[in-house]
Amino acid sequence: MTYPAAPWHLKGYAVQTLQLVDIDKASKFIPSELEIVSLLPGKTLGSIYISCYESGSLLTYNELIAAPGLVRYQGKIGGWISHIYVDNLDSVAGGREIWGLPKEMADFSWNNGSVSVSQNNRELCSLSYQKSFLNLSTWWQQELSAGCFGGLGSELLFFDNNFKTQVALLQGKLEIPQYSPFASLNLDKPLFTLNLQKLELMAGVPKVVGEKAPELSYS
Repeated sequence: MTYPAAPWHLKGYAVQTLQLVDIDKASKFIPSELEIVSLLPGKTLGSIYISCYESGSLLTYNELIAAPGLVRYQGKIGGWISHIYVDNLDSVAGGREIWGLPKEMADFSWNNGSVSVSQNNRELCSLSYQKSFLNLSTWWQQELSAGCFGGLGSELLFFDNNFKTQVALLQGKLEIPQYSPFASLNLDKPLFTLNLQKLELMAGVPKVVGEKAPELSYS
């Protein structure tokens, strides 16, 4: 399997939900070495992120990320990705071997105002969305940065994701079947759903920041 070296430069669009998650539930999916960041008593910030990286990207593929919470380690704050699915085998290999992310293959179906993701003919989640009545959006590309942690073997990794994107607020309805691997996080009641258009993403080079429990290694 061949894949490009990091960093990866990707272009396309995405929809993302943000939601408060019970820390007790999130902790089952997060290594004990990481401190879960509390935004409210007993709550952290979780997310579902579904993207399409198109022509002009280092690799073209679709992606679903489930992030159970914000975490802190040695002064660095970022997201922990517990589940991640793509439809490109090179992306699977690169994600696992560069960033230590547990990428798996899945199928993506985008329609006008909705997207669904399935694996082995079983739906992982579906998101339908439309313009928010608040109609909040930006016509320029916002510059954003979000750190993430990964685990490669016994190594705990940290890397930055840098974004340029137009951001708009959507009304979203997220459905996650009970059999979905991340259903127990109860991420189906988002506080916000964001539309990320003209998205330019750079997934940065990871750095080793510590060690993690071997039982959380990804094969």
